[in-house]
Amino acid sequence: MKIAVFASGSGTNFENLVKNEIPVALLFSDKRQAGVLERADLLGIKHASFELKEFTDKVAYELAILALLAEFEIDLVVLAGYMKIVSPTLLAAYEGRIINIHPAYLPEFPGAHGIEDAFDAGVSQSGVTIHYVDAGVDTGEIIVQERVPILSDDTLETFEARIHEMEYLLYPQVLSRLLRN
Repeated sequence: MKIAVFASGSGTNFENLVKNEIPVALLFSDKRQAGVLERADLLGIKHASFELKEFTDKVAYELAILALLAEFEIDLVVLAGYMKIVSPTLLAAYEGRIINIHPAYLPEFPGAHGIEDAFDAGVSQSGVTIHYVDAGVDTGEIIVQERVPILSDDTLETFEARIHEMEYLLYPQVLSRLLRN
């Protein structure tokens, strides 16, 4: 099984997957200056990057992504901090084969700021969700979830660190299990 990881940021989840022996064949970033590209170099993982603004529209952008995935014979797409909504062009080609990790206990706090939204809401807990990607925003079938408490002495930073710890534990475990099956 060949896996492509899509990421937009620094790439800590990507690096964690590689170090946990998830067989990543390709890293794609939608940001040419993303720190994840440097991590890919250091880890010896092939990578590509182009941005939506370089294309006439999102369909053309996703068709270019599909060509890249075909070139590398990718079977499964794993989102790890990829901050673009996956559109019908890519969804149709990889239906049931795109997985995302979200830093909140869905359906609570979907969207780009799950950690901050949960913390600001004053709830006692949030969590981490790994799910299949569908046409909605963080609405796909849930694979696994784990709760993470918000402690009385937490700051946003300490809570965020614990969410990331759970992500680093959970994502490689779930992907390893899916790959075995």
